[in-house]
Amino acid sequence: MKNNNGGMLIGILTGVAIGVGVGILYAPDKGSKTRKKLKRAAADTTEDVSDWLNEAKKELVKTANENKAEFEKKIKNSVANMSGKAEDIISDMEDKLERLKKKNA
Repeated sequence: MKNNNGGMLIGILTGVAIGVGVGILYAPDKGSKTRKKLKRAAADTTEDVSDWLNEAKKELVKTANENKAEFEKKIKNSVANMSGKAEDIISDMEDKLERLKKKNA
């Protein structure tokens, strides 16, 4: 199952930024005051996106590390199982070799 929180958050932040921008543009303030509000809104949105990206990066690293540990564990188990099977095959072949030696003797 795929997690789509990132797309949803970006959509929400985009909507908020557009809403703030439209609201500020229709406000009856002087141009200099409106520009300051727009700059502040842009800075706030940039900060929100930056915070979200940092959190997403932390989650990605955490998930990657968890999956790495699980993968390494599976590899070790597989190698151990293969090693045991190889020992069994070698033992069976040695038994067959002994039987052949006795039969040919």
